[in-house]
Amino acid sequence: MAETKREKREDFQYIVRVASRDLDGERTVQLALADLKGIGIRLSHMIIKQLGLPAHKKIGELSEKELDGLREYIETKQYEGIPGWAFNHRGEMVSGDDLNLVSNDLDIQINDDINAMKKVKSYRGVRHEKGKKVRGQRTRSNGRHGLTMGVQRKKE
Repeated sequence: MAETKREKREDFQYIVRVASRDLDGERTVQLALADLKGIGIRLSHMIIKQLGLPAHKKIGELSEKELDGLREYIETKQYEGIPGWAFNHRGEMVSGDDLNLVSNDLDIQINDDINAMKKVKSYRGVRHEKGKKVRGQRTRSNGRHGLTMGVQRKKE
């Protein structure tokens, strides 16, 4: 029988900590970065090309120097050489900058933006307050919740 148990290597990191999140060291660099909230496959590919890292190498096999460079690049939010359209928070309300937020920063910023919309009573803010659909979807038959389900008939 072939043994499926993997040998433990001393230079291999099974858990890699980036942007206050634990990443699986067994995944490739591109897919492991895409596991971070706020970074997708396309942006992870751009980051890897910018830093000159091997995309199909496992993230646990990277040297400590490469990992430190990767952590610094993501956590300082200074994405030089990456176009603005790839970011997840373009045209920030206060400064107007294009940002790419990761992990908890993204959640906090989204909540702040929603609260700002509610405060100025914009259409989207009012829809958020009422718990209705925000992005123009129909509400006649979809998105129902509560006790009443189905069609109500008139009483004769």
